Amino acid sequence: MEKIRTRGSSFVDGEGRPLRLRGPGLGGWLNMENFITGYSGNEALMRAGVREVLGDDRYELFFDRFLTSFFGEADAALLASRGMNCVRVPINYRHFEDDDRPLEIKESGFRHLDRVIESCGRHGIYTVIDLHALPGAQNHHWHSDNPTHVPAFWTHRHFQDRAVHLWEVLADRYKDNGWVAGYNPVNEPADESRRAVGPFYERVVGAIRAVDPRTTLFLDGNTYSTEFDIFPAEPWDNTVYVCHDYARAGLARTGDYPGMTGTDFSDKSTLEKKFLERTEYSRRTGTPIWVGEFGPIYTGDERIDAQRRVLLDDQLEIYRRHDASWSIWTYKDLGLQGLAYVKPSSPYRQRFGDFVAKKDRLAADSWGSDRVGPAEVTVPFQQMMAREFPDFDPYPWGLHDWTRTLINNLVIAQPLAHEYASLFRGLDESELIALADSFALENCAERTPLLETLQND
Repeated sequence: MEKIRTRGSSFVDGEGRPLRLRGPGLGGWLNMENFITGYSGNEALMRAGVREVLGDDRYELFFDRFLTSFFGEADAALLASRGMNCVRVPINYRHFEDDDRPLEIKESGFRHLDRVIESCGRHGIYTVIDLHALPGAQNHHWHSDNPTHVPAFWTHRHFQDRAVHLWEVLADRYKDNGWVAGYNPVNEPADESRRAVGPFYERVVGAIRAVDPRTTLFLDGNTYSTEFDIFPAEPWDNTVYVCHDYARAGLARTGDYPGMTGTDFSDKSTLEKKFLERTEYSRRTGTPIWVGEFGPIYTGDERIDAQRRVLLDDQLEIYRRHDASWSIWTYKDLGLQGLAYVKPSSPYRQRFGDFVAKKDRLAADSWGSDRVGPAEVTVPFQQMMAREFPDFDPYPWGLHDWTRTLINNLVIAQPLAHEYASLFRGLDESELIALADSFALENCAERTPLLETLQND
């Protein structure tokens, strides 16, 4: 089977026919995220806590069963039945390499990735491999498995060497697999200096191309895939420059749509303006547009969720008009964004429901919460910081986000991560299997209006 590739501003399949890639990202699977599966903090911290509670054997049992249950043949069949033809697969480097044995590749890490690529292929679905968490962390937040707020990847050559080596291995493994549509070498890079990310891309692109000259490259812009001045005036061959297009009106607990979100008005025209800004480089260079992440958060409040569905309809219409391919975030979770979500009656939701409610009350992750948490603590501290440091505007999103990250997402989240792990204490093997199997599609509910909307696109 021939690889897909770019032809001007379009994708074409192995027969040269135009192709528009559409489907979800597989968030929370080979790169786990706190809001998707309900834990707190970053993945490595959570896993270390659970391993300490369960011991090595039961730890391996639970997480292997979780990875098996989360995505299988039934999931690929569901996506294919809804007309989707591409899944972006985020991965964490820790599956393929240990920090205490750098540059030594673990063959066992490929077992689940191979399985899902093959399963998707059987149902006519391409995959894009997305390195979502790099050694040292390439951005400031939990989704790069960052235990701090410092993206050390950009200042340590050793971390970069390891990422390049891993991509050489990945490219060699999948270079002849026609269902692997592309490689996404760095998810949402955030290089404040703007001096390291461009040279790193030149290096990793050269390394991949030396091994695999045919597979399409999907390169995220800097600052969480929103800035593209790091790329050369002439684009690289068979390369896509990926934008992420989250609409502020669809995030967390914001205002109405159309309407005011904070101090800004948001409607379809403002959505398109932001989309055009983020895709300017692709349109100027005549390369395909691929929205690597987007999608509103659902709240359970039908009035608000109806507005979120209108917002999504508006975004999809804009993408169709500009012939943009897309990967919506995310496929499966506990109910915030997923095309499918774990049922409230499941063993997992029953076991961790009170914990998730506490985490939400404390705003210990920044995606689905109100981002305030214990207002009697966080609001006066935010006010003090603004008063004492009026000129401090830290990268990437300013003082308010920087302070919230430190207080809510690190200081509060870390003890919560230990509390999450403690809830595994005393569980036998059958109970661990039941928790993991809660994420199997048969134990999930489908978000039917969302699936129908995507199918209609």
